Amino acid sequence: MLGLPAQSKGKWGSPVTDQGIGARLLRKEDERYMRGRGQFVGDIRLAGMQEVAFVRSPLAHARIKGVRIPPAHRGRVFIAQDLTGVSAIRADTSLPGFKSSLQPVLAADKVRYVGELVALCIAPTRAEAEDVVGEIALDLDPLPVVADMLQARKPGAPMVHEHWGDNLYLTSAIDVDFEAVKAKAAVSVTKELRTSRQVMSPIEGRGVVAQWHSRLGQLIVHTSTQQPHIVRSGLAECLGLDEGQIRVVAPDVGGGFGYKGILLPEEIALAWATRKVGAPLRWIEDRRENLTANANCREHHYILSAYADAEGRLLALDCEATVDSGAYSAYPFSACLEAGQIASILPGVYDFPHYRCRAYSVATNKPPILPYRGVARTGVCFALEVTLDALARKLGSEPNHVRFKSLVRPEQMPFDNIAKRHFDSGDYPEALRRAIEAIGFAGVRERQRRGEPDGRRVGIGFAMYSEQAGHGTSVYAAWGIPFVPGHEAALARFTPDGGLELRIGAHSHGQGLETTLSQVAHSILGVPHERIRLVHGDTATTPYSTGTWGSRCMIMAGGAVAAACDELARRVLAIAAKLLQAKPEEVRLVAGEVVGPAGRIAVADVARTWYRRPQDLPGDVDPGGLEVTAGYKAKRDTGTFSYAAHAAVVAIDPETGELEIMDYVVVEDAGVLVNPMIADGQIIGGMAQGVGTALYEEMRFDAQGQPLAATLSDYLLPGPTEVPEVRIEHMETPSPYTRFGQKGLGEGGAIAPPAAITNAVNDALQGLGAELLVSPITPRRIVEAIARTRPPPQAPAAVESPPGPDGHGLPGA
Repeated sequence: MLGLPAQSKGKWGSPVTDQGIGARLLRKEDERYMRGRGQFVGDIRLAGMQEVAFVRSPLAHARIKGVRIPPAHRGRVFIAQDLTGVSAIRADTSLPGFKSSLQPVLAADKVRYVGELVALCIAPTRAEAEDVVGEIALDLDPLPVVADMLQARKPGAPMVHEHWGDNLYLTSAIDVDFEAVKAKAAVSVTKELRTSRQVMSPIEGRGVVAQWHSRLGQLIVHTSTQQPHIVRSGLAECLGLDEGQIRVVAPDVGGGFGYKGILLPEEIALAWATRKVGAPLRWIEDRRENLTANANCREHHYILSAYADAEGRLLALDCEATVDSGAYSAYPFSACLEAGQIASILPGVYDFPHYRCRAYSVATNKPPILPYRGVARTGVCFALEVTLDALARKLGSEPNHVRFKSLVRPEQMPFDNIAKRHFDSGDYPEALRRAIEAIGFAGVRERQRRGEPDGRRVGIGFAMYSEQAGHGTSVYAAWGIPFVPGHEAALARFTPDGGLELRIGAHSHGQGLETTLSQVAHSILGVPHERIRLVHGDTATTPYSTGTWGSRCMIMAGGAVAAACDELARRVLAIAAKLLQAKPEEVRLVAGEVVGPAGRIAVADVARTWYRRPQDLPGDVDPGGLEVTAGYKAKRDTGTFSYAAHAAVVAIDPETGELEIMDYVVVEDAGVLVNPMIADGQIIGGMAQGVGTALYEEMRFDAQGQPLAATLSDYLLPGPTEVPEVRIEHMETPSPYTRFGQKGLGEGGAIAPPAAITNAVNDALQGLGAELLVSPITPRRIVEAIARTRPPPQAPAAVESPPGPDGHGLPGA
């Protein structure tokens, strides 16, 4: 591991210990998770609490002519007309040409996708609430459905929002001297690629508990979210309440991946209804709702051309990209989060002079698209890296030869690429070299020459990407979405007995923040980990934050905790110097103690003095005491860029299409790793989701917008037997812009597997002339791709029967 920047090596004299930054420390939070002591929304029980189930639209597009509610249920069933004073969800951007959509909390005039909320039903138990749902009758007048994003772009297609005049949320375009490439390029290749729609599948689904606290005059919402403060703002806007009247609490969250990074109509509906009925309400999403009403990520289509010179150097990319953004723009990131980023992400880690890209964010009669781990990068990496391999095949070259010719070199760092992305640091060629060596490239090629005894075909594939993380004000102000991240705040304070309490506004849903932020604080203050406690997930007790998204926590919350601990250390040293009768410059922090020329004092004793013996404090003591709130923003807020090279080896049975991942290597660089063990876990977990994207997960819809999977027997997720053992190598090139040189890496593991695995598949099938350009790569698609390369079978020639006893041939044969 590379050394830490000087500022993190004991800024106050405390050396980095084996418990601080860089330590492979076991996760503190796992003590309760592994013993079943976590508390999730589903564990919350409140006195008098009622359960909620929703009537959801069975049609993808229809006018609502009426909702018939049996009289016996009228006091516990609510429809759109009951929600007086409640505003629809609006998630706009200021990007030129963006078309706004209003998502009603409960559908009023028409429904726009299967699963859209129409009515809220309340009963003592969920089963009883679902029985009530079954008694509600919807009178719907079907409308023409547009369920395919390419069809939605065509003139005359049914319109999801009639007043738009088309189905385009936004069209984004970039052109950098593209026409000039035609005079230079020696070879080009064009591919049409597609990624299938997926369903995000955290172990814990969504869940909400809402109650009105009459004494406080406050709405208290417990919700499984990544963004408590953003949800509070959204609730206030839709309900017409002051934000001070709303408290949002996120308890333990069982996975998020972007699925829990939005404002939910269910949150608003329960928040309104709890005041109406005067009882706490709870809704727990079931897996059927998750699958049928929220299939909302990854569906992209690309027509991508790559141009190169005779030596294999990449000269240009030309892309037309379409993203199925569903029926509404989701708060706060908007419907354009994926398509709007494609043009800036597509160049990847490569340096080339000419570029053109046009991206369409398209409305269809499907659930709204949401940011899923990796966001647009997974589809972009798939399109780019698979096309580069095809370009290399046309050149008669190894694909990595093309990559090495065009990768941004370490001496170019920091580097502004053709799409104006500012890469902060890294050595991309070295990552690829290490991946080639670790996967045993030469040995795989020799194995291919020998052939497999069982007739399977072996292939090897590579893919590279960069992951922008922790990007802040300058990036999102340009987008003009409903929130813009600024300085991240953290509070650090000593308790009277010397414990350390940290408070942050971001929230953990698997990142291990209770451990890694403790490591940051320990590196500065030397407080033992068992004495450090993290408070997060509660808007009433934490500083404001835009939450956990974009692999930002260790950059932003880590930097804020460090800033607060730095100031806390300064105050501790000032008090301790007086107590030790020393000058401030003569004392230093060492392993939780302040050491001076003639003695030492524990930090805990300094805390006790502040709280319990103020008579012993110096007269010029800082009146702020041992509690600090500090803000942090990176030196440059365009984000850090972690990156990786992935390599996969597969074996394919050409008769059945069965595929085995035989080996998988990841060489990644996320700057200085605060906890390499947790980083490994993030990479492995992301890689498992990438395997799902590559080989298994596909939510299909029929022409009427009906989802074709309602259970996990229909929608396939990879399990332990489908995910290979991953071999990980770390490079650690510090970012010049962050507090410890750290970068974000939470999404990277999910970005490259579809591309690397697809390239390995196409390498294996190259000798057969077959090629796969769609994910997931299923056995059926493999067999069909091979079949398309074979000439159609000839009709059998008529066989003349030998003469019979009567001299005539018998018919048939």
